[in-house]
Amino acid sequence: MTQSQHSADAAAPESESPSFGQVVIRPATLGDAATLHAVAAETFPLACPPHTTQEAIADFIATSLSQRAFEGYLADSQRLLFLAEQDGEAAGYTMLVFGEPNDPDVAAAVTMRPTVELSKVYVRAAHHGSGLAAQLVETSVEASISRGARSIWLGVNQENVRANRFYEKRGFAQVGTKKFLVGDRYEDDFVRERLVLQE
Repeated sequence: MTQSQHSADAAAPESESPSFGQVVIRPATLGDAATLHAVAAETFPLACPPHTTQEAIADFIATSLSQRAFEGYLADSQRLLFLAEQDGEAAGYTMLVFGEPNDPDVAAAVTMRPTVELSKVYVRAAHHGSGLAAQLVETSVEASISRGARSIWLGVNQENVRANRFYEKRGFAQVGTKKFLVGDRYEDDFVRERLVLQE
């Protein structure tokens, strides 16, 4: 699988309801690259299986989640990132990747076209349980629909029970499996797809 197809593993559970202030979810701009990198560096390790080494996590952050990487994502017309801010502080983000999946396992599993990848859903630990992850997902789904999507898909680590439960609740059904490279080890992901109706 290519580096463009990152797992959307770090969605927060919705079981608790901490009290937070005003939430703003907006399209990210090039000036947000450093902020997105900081959030990614903090949240990516939360989604990794326990056997993932610190070296592998650090390497992935340095290559795929660096400020420079985010500058590239933000400049790519086939990608759209949303940044969530709570009381003016960055709290989480999502990334959409438009176009046909490059991974043959994903292309075979996804049932409806055109499709969009929900490549990343990450929320800082302090905001888990606030409902922010769900808001980010729904904002991303609406943006996908506005670009003509008939489905949205994502990959999530098979061992991440919390994230799989969250995505199931948000309408993402398990439709297949794929591999996801972190360091020198391939992890096993579920492919999940949410069908959306067009008017």
